[in-house]
Amino acid sequence: MTAADPRVQLVRDATFVRLRTDGGISGSRGSAPDGLFCQDARHLSRWHLAVDGTAPTALVPVTPETDDTAGGVLTPEGTRDNPPAYTVFRRQGVSAGTFTEHLSLVGNRPDAVTARLDLTVDADFADLFELRADDRHYAKPGAEYDSRDTADGVLFCYRRADWHARTEITCDPAPDAVAAAPARPGDTARTLTWHLPLDAHGRADLRLTVRAHPHGRSRPPVPASAPTAVRRPERADGAADDLTRTCERGLADIDLLTIPVPGVDGADVRVPAAGIPWFLTLFGRDSLLTAYFLLPYRPATAAAVLSALAATQGRRHDPFSGEQPGRIVHETRHGELAHFRQVPYGRYYGAVDATPLFLVLLHAHHEATGDRTLAERLERHARRAVDWMLTDGGLEQHGYLVYDPDPSGLVNQNWKDSAGAVCFRDGTQAEGPVAVCEAQGYAYDALLRTAELADDVWRDEAYAHRLRESAARLRDRFTADFWMADADFPALALDGDGRQVDALASDAGHLLWSGILDPERSRRVGRRLLEPDFFSGWGIRTLAAGQRPYHPLSYHRGSAWPHDNAVVVLGLARQGLAAEVRTVAEGLVAAAAHHGHRLPEVLAGYDRSATAAPVPYPHSCSPQAWAAATPLALRTALGPKPLGS
Repeated sequence: MTAADPRVQLVRDATFVRLRTDGGISGSRGSAPDGLFCQDARHLSRWHLAVDGTAPTALVPVTPETDDTAGGVLTPEGTRDNPPAYTVFRRQGVSAGTFTEHLSLVGNRPDAVTARLDLTVDADFADLFELRADDRHYAKPGAEYDSRDTADGVLFCYRRADWHARTEITCDPAPDAVAAAPARPGDTARTLTWHLPLDAHGRADLRLTVRAHPHGRSRPPVPASAPTAVRRPERADGAADDLTRTCERGLADIDLLTIPVPGVDGADVRVPAAGIPWFLTLFGRDSLLTAYFLLPYRPATAAAVLSALAATQGRRHDPFSGEQPGRIVHETRHGELAHFRQVPYGRYYGAVDATPLFLVLLHAHHEATGDRTLAERLERHARRAVDWMLTDGGLEQHGYLVYDPDPSGLVNQNWKDSAGAVCFRDGTQAEGPVAVCEAQGYAYDALLRTAELADDVWRDEAYAHRLRESAARLRDRFTADFWMADADFPALALDGDGRQVDALASDAGHLLWSGILDPERSRRVGRRLLEPDFFSGWGIRTLAAGQRPYHPLSYHRGSAWPHDNAVVVLGLARQGLAAEVRTVAEGLVAAAAHHGHRLPEVLAGYDRSATAAPVPYPHSCSPQAWAAATPLALRTALGPKPLGS
């Protein structure tokens, strides 16, 4: 719950619910939908409680108590001289595929009363992509919605061809009556009514359970593993420092986002989903960077992510989804629209950078753990990933990893994947095939790291030699083609005509991490990113202020992203810029302290001097995996010396 989005959000085991502060659900759409969500679908779209025929008064608004429970206090109408006859203590919770509510009614009078409760419920089974779309309608030919009474509640069903989803509501005690309550033609809403007797100062309880049965779900999600402890540096006063608190909150959020997905050997592995509400699913780039940030602390996450992505690695050419042999998936979806190929995201491969990052993480895992097993098991997948970079990825034909805008998917296919994000200083979007700078750095690093695996694990010296030669050629032409002498800074990208896309962007900081720039240029870039037009005081902006396309509330053209800053900070540390590391880390940790030590997906780009707290980006996911893992990357970059010492 934030100022930008006042809804109560509870999450656990690949399921989340978003509620109004009275504990209800209205079926809203747009940037902040409410409801019960599982497997990319909304399984509860109305949940409206009335007491004695009217909406209750909230004495205590419903407020999160833990990550997966919330509580509030309600009463029927009353006055000073005729106070409410009873009080309703409301507790709500979420777990794997399930939403629960416990209403405890406590009588306030010395005589018996009967409380009437009416609960109006519905399930619209809307796909997340429907809810996100501002003005787009998706046809659903043959769709059938149905609701039916059961012995102790109601069952909602949705069918469309071979797609079948259900929501089951059970009640203890069973309702005294159930009646249709459509708000619009075609609604399946039902109103459940109870008449609950309360003795003098007595009590009655009502327990409600909502179980989502998504299409194709054969078993409930696997619960997340217990958090891993993080070493806690202490201040002289014995209190944990803010960085440690932010690390602990981040690891707890990673646990909340952990979902089961099939691994390369068929068995489920547990991986961090990208974020809530829109991205509670396996992503390529997001999961890879999250796992990299966590590697020194939770190496098992990297192994799980690599296994899951190897299992979904591209095998064929499919223009609709962007699948190509050897390519690492961008995202996976399980919703109705993906099932019927009305959106390309069932398995969508529109990312230019996930494939090299897969190779980077594979080597980094071997380097960090000394374990050869995973690198041996995924050798075939690694070689396929290299082949993709050289062929369909564009290294041999174009000299760089490139992408063409996808008219039915993502216009941009780097981490700044919103339309218009890869732009010239005048704001013009670059046209393809586009070669973004950071992806070339990832490719360079991936080639060198895979060469080390070829030498040390696969015992293929000839292959290692070829990869190192490819990396050296890429580095030489990169500096020649991307460096903007007048700006003393690398271009954001090259467009399809080979022109330098000249906006000054934070992507340049990723080059310090990958090592594709020479040390002297790297240090100049690192210092430039700490100038006031880039660094807001909370973090490094995606675009430097003062350029025509800069907008502090734009998704990728002026906001500040914690994970982007984390990659930059790791690069600053690699280049020996310790003071800059500490400056950025302090800003991010200070921002987290204003959000309960949780870093959101993205912050607005306003300067720290403008407000006492960072301005939130209005559509930010929270929690969000790579933001949650960012404080662990900061700790790695800072080394053993605690922040603030």
